Amino acid sequence: MGEFKANMTIQNVVASTSLEQELDLYAIEEALEGAEYNPKRFPGLVYRLKKPKTATLLFRSGKVVCTGAKSLSEVIIAVNQVKKDLEKADVFIQIEPKVEVQNIVASSDLGQEINLNTVAITLGLEKVEYEPEQFPGLVYRLDDPKVVVLLFGSGKMVCTGAKVPEDVVRAVNKIAEELRAARLML
Repeated sequence: MGEFKANMTIQNVVASTSLEQELDLYAIEEALEGAEYNPKRFPGLVYRLKKPKTATLLFRSGKVVCTGAKSLSEVIIAVNQVKKDLEKADVFIQIEPKVEVQNIVASSDLGQEINLNTVAITLGLEKVEYEPEQFPGLVYRLDDPKVVVLLFGSGKMVCTGAKVPEDVVRAVNKIAEELRAARLML
């Protein structure tokens, strides 16, 4: 039996930063193509970039949330592009924004089908939630790393809550190990 090697694909990196100055969101919406600001619906301005394909939320306070990136480097590229684009609205950011990852969503695959009923019973109900009438996936909450994994009968998984990609790999390997130890996976 070979060692299980976690394959994972990052689907979304959500990160935040602060520009450390107040922003005039109406002026930014006027100046930037692709910017949408509707304060009745949402308090932030949504600014979409095509490359990297991201949506950046800008708030009056200067707080910024970037979503849709596939890596931390894409987040940094997007934030720097937004910083540069803000100059078109006469907003000049003097600082180098410190980007902090809030959440990584990644997918993985165990490479085989899994009987979720057996997994739920074997792994114990304190760790998992499985209500197939409500949702087809088993919700597995890990403490270390502190992530939530949705496990499907196909063996496919979605991991959320990670702060670094290594946490996803650790979570997938840990689950594979537990399933193997309980003889629920080859």
